[in-house]
Amino acid sequence: MSPGSGDGDAVKIVQKNRKAFFEYEIIEKIEAGLVLAGSEVKSIRNGRVSIHEAWGKIRNGEAYIVGMDIALYANAGPLNHEPKRSRKLLLKRRQIDKLVHQLREKGFTLVPLALYFKGGLAKLELGLARGKQTWDKRESIRKRESDRDLRRRTMRR
Repeated sequence: MSPGSGDGDAVKIVQKNRKAFFEYEIIEKIEAGLVLAGSEVKSIRNGRVSIHEAWGKIRNGEAYIVGMDIALYANAGPLNHEPKRSRKLLLKRRQIDKLVHQLREKGFTLVPLALYFKGGLAKLELGLARGKQTWDKRESIRKRESDRDLRRRTMRR
């Protein structure tokens, strides 16, 4: 399920990873909850987070997001969090087992696509992805430019 297509819960998108759609071919999307400290949630609500360098990892039967940078919260004092620590993802056992099986295939990885709040809870949209080759990226650029030209032409009319 993607952010915004929901069951009536208000969705506030904090950050999207647009570069992931250019760098990877997204095979499947998964929504996961996050285990966060209070200062992390406050920092995310302020928009001080980066998911562009992050990736998903399965370790000991549990899913983690690695490399997500949540800036320190100024008012947390000595109870602040570590900005780049690995954070546990909340997924069902069946989803994790399916991911383990899919990630064993050559070339697959887990990339974060969006970070958002849904019904007051922080959620991360992950994509099961395969890296694009150079010619695929050129094709994406050509398609984007042709779409842009088409929009310009229709707006002029």
